Amino acid sequence: MEFQKNLLEYISQSLMTTDETISVVESVTSGCLQLAFSQMPNASLFYKGGMTTYTLAEKVRLLNVDREEAEECDCVSENIAETMALNAARLFESDWSIATTGYCTPIRNSSYKIFAYFSFSYKGEIVLTKKLELHPKTQALNAQLYYTEFILGCFKSEINQLLILK
Repeated sequence: MEFQKNLLEYISQSLMTTDETISVVESVTSGCLQLAFSQMPNASLFYKGGMTTYTLAEKVRLLNVDREEAEECDCVSENIAETMALNAARLFESDWSIATTGYCTPIRNSSYKIFAYFSFSYKGEIVLTKKLELHPKTQALNAQLYYTEFILGCFKSEINQLLILK
């Protein structure tokens, strides 16, 4: 599995320039983002860590996701992603956090669609939440890799905006 080297280097350099940290909590991407951050130059200077919380029980226990809400949407919603992002940042004491939740295969709970939500938190606030939809015939690993690359690209844009405003 190989990620765009220039994208990883840009994110790495930006986080070191701003002296900020990041953590990741994943469901649908199942560790792909954690792998990407671990491949960044000097990752130990800004990447605090991550976790994969694949089940409802773990999202509730580790990330304080509301059980009733999670049961209603199979843990896949904008609000669940935002809750995961905010609580990951608190748990890891990081400036930034990224959370993902969704589907990489079409199942009944997803109305046979493939989609994911991701959310970025920055210093205790949600700064971006998006839904990504893919063709239902997309292979699971390809969906996970696409989500990962797309999310990293969006994260680069968020860092860009921050650097421009500083």
